[in-house]
Amino acid sequence: MKRVLIVGDHSYIGRSFFEYAKDRFEIKRVSSRDGAWKDEDFRGYDSLLHCAGIAHVSRKKTMRDLYFAVNRDLAAQVAKKAKAEGVRQFIFLSSMIVYGRDKQIGKTFAIDQSTQAHPADFYGESKLQAEQEIIALEEDHFFPCIIRSPMVYGRGCKGNFPKLLKCAKTLPVFPDLENDRSMIYIENLCEFLALAIEREKRGLYLPQNSEYVSTKGILSEAAKVCGKKISFIRCFNPLLRLFSGRISYINKVFGNKTYRHDTAEKEYNVVSFGQSIEQSLLGGSACDF
Repeated sequence: MKRVLIVGDHSYIGRSFFEYAKDRFEIKRVSSRDGAWKDEDFRGYDSLLHCAGIAHVSRKKTMRDLYFAVNRDLAAQVAKKAKAEGVRQFIFLSSMIVYGRDKQIGKTFAIDQSTQAHPADFYGESKLQAEQEIIALEEDHFFPCIIRSPMVYGRGCKGNFPKLLKCAKTLPVFPDLENDRSMIYIENLCEFLALAIEREKRGLYLPQNSEYVSTKGILSEAAKVCGKKISFIRCFNPLLRLFSGRISYINKVFGNKTYRHDTAEKEYNVVSFGQSIEQSLLGGSACDF
């Protein structure tokens, strides 16, 4: 049984992976806060999963130094310690954000392994610089595995997904716009990580659900699970298209941003999109915002 250390005890992905894979690996979690990880002995671990980072906080310029301190500097320090103490595989959770801003409504943004990263803010830049510092440490006995995940969602997650669920509960109408987004349900990501550990994967990976997701599809599925009715109308579409070049949040909600599919994606997709929305709302309380 492989031994896995998770750095980032409070992270959503770290906690979720621990619960998902605790019978599959010998796993321990350690906090990245207050330097607790520095006192942990990394020797004897086969893989280290670095989940510590900040994303869903203010993007004000005053936060720039904190983003780089946590997302870049901390990750590089943990990687150096892991290498020095004999950990073979270092898994770093990066983000799709390294590819820059979402395109305007109607424009495609299809990404593959050859697409150049082009961060648009210090969140994306801090993640990309962390990748570069970690990759520079690679040797035969120490191999980084970089995961540029799209939006991760599931019950208890943070970010835009809970806001969409709230819209499904509270809004009687919503724009009828079709779009494609790459996203990944938390259990599918956990299965991907488990396979990466078992197979000692190295290099860059772009995991995602086996099907693209639309904003309309999320709301429609969530409303159905919650027993609500939502009508999709097109009268707002011209205005949304007009302002999509000026207001970036519109593109985040209604724009296209996808990873190209490959044949391996169905292997780790253990939960379908419909099931993932239902499980995200499991128990009914999530329908009572």
